[in-house]
Amino acid sequence: MAIAHLSSESEAVTFTDLSRNPKAVAARAAALGCLRVTHRDAPDMVLTTAIHAERTEENLTTASRLFLALMKQADGARSLLLALPEVFPWVRHLDDEEVREFTIELMDALSDAAELGAREAVHRAIVSWRATARINADPDQLRAALRPLGDVDLGPVEVHE
Repeated sequence: MAIAHLSSESEAVTFTDLSRNPKAVAARAAALGCLRVTHRDAPDMVLTTAIHAERTEENLTTASRLFLALMKQADGARSLLLALPEVFPWVRHLDDEEVREFTIELMDALSDAAELGAREAVHRAIVSWRATARINADPDQLRAALRPLGDVDLGPVEVHE
């Protein structure tokens, strides 16, 4: 299975290219499966074919369900935990309980992305646990993070639902 990497220059066009020659850009996107469209004043976009998007969704759903099924078996869960350092080298800075929590949160986030379209959940889980590992890896940051706040009033907390 080929994976289109969107970072190379040869797989990107400008928004101006798209507006001036939409047929050629669409043909290029169809040939590649997906094509980055850069925009000077807005976030980049990806132009893709419906079949490419559907296959991507199918792949995510399949992988998510497979990982969740593995987590339900002792050997599968153990294998996933052993594989984590290869995928996320920074987990070595997490203790055993944190690695377990990260694994569960990541599997739940993958499921939410696949089944509910909640794509930010995976990114949020990885970024937040990587930040925890970064703090754990730096003794000064860890000491500061564990320091009691004492009588410091941080003000009211707003809860958004």
